[in-house]
Amino acid sequence: MFADNIAMSRSKSILNQYKIIANLSGKMVQLARDNQWDEVVATSREYSVAVQELRQYEPLDDHDRLARKPLLQKILRDDAEIRDLAAPELARLGSLLGNMKRHQNVLQTYLAPPKSRP
Repeated sequence: MFADNIAMSRSKSILNQYKIIANLSGKMVQLARDNQWDEVVATSREYSVAVQELRQYEPLDDHDRLARKPLLQKILRDDAEIRDLAAPELARLGSLLGNMKRHQNVLQTYLAPPKSRP
């Protein structure tokens, strides 16, 4: 009976860890919707730590796997939405970087010292 209580306690801890991860992914979605990308990045660090902490737990039994399923589905939905929200922002940043590189090349070309002739 004592061993069953320990196993149940461990599975609750693992499921609680998945709940923490799901809550963090939900927070990241809301921040992304609000265009608060710096906060998304900061929260993603917490998310990564929470995911890493899962490695310390033993594998779940079949019952707990079923209990974990809706949490994983939420996490995956959140991840997909964050990626969809980030895509236009990443494209905009890529365009800005491209424009900056072109501007830098133009400046280097026109501001370069004249080549000396022999």
